[in-house]
Amino acid sequence: MARYTGPVCRQCRREGDKLFLKGDKCFSEKCPVEKRGFPPGQHGRDQRRGQSEYGMQLREKQKVRRMYGVMEKQFHRYYKEAARGKGVTGELLLQILERRLDNVVYRMGFAASRPEARQMVNHGHFLVNGRKTDIPSYSVREGDEIELKSGSRDMPRILEMAERASTQGTPEWVEVDWERRKGRVLRLPEREDVDMPIEEHLIVEMYSR
Repeated sequence: MARYTGPVCRQCRREGDKLFLKGDKCFSEKCPVEKRGFPPGQHGRDQRRGQSEYGMQLREKQKVRRMYGVMEKQFHRYYKEAARGKGVTGELLLQILERRLDNVVYRMGFAASRPEARQMVNHGHFLVNGRKTDIPSYSVREGDEIELKSGSRDMPRILEMAERASTQGTPEWVEVDWERRKGRVLRLPEREDVDMPIEEHLIVEMYSR
């Protein structure tokens, strides 16, 4: 299945929550989720009535998958990896998603949204431990250093993000040096570091059926 290329606000409306796929525009009063808080389509107003248990589990899985920009097969692989790990499966799943390079770039503040971060990584603007890495799904490890390559440090968009850095905080598990255009992973993310409204237990229940 190809990646979704339609209006991203339809995805937010379908899941009934802001997925922050358009960066600052998601905070606008004109956000479709604020204006029309029901799923898109002819029968959108009636779709949330009497939702089954499986329906709630499916919607939670779809919400998280769309939030991180992950395709279905890849998301299922992440779940299997989490299920094999030692610890709480749902929390391990979120940790795997948070460790994606595109998400780390977004968390460090180099991009205003995950889709923007994914595009920047795809275009080869970042180095991981001194090596060019253009794979958004690359899984970072503790101690990894992520930096903009020399030719990308003064891009207008990066300069704009640098100006916003003073008012935009970063998670405790990463640190950023904007003067050097470099960030570092201090530790692996934990459940309390994920500040989004996610009920990961519903995803585990769905895959455990």
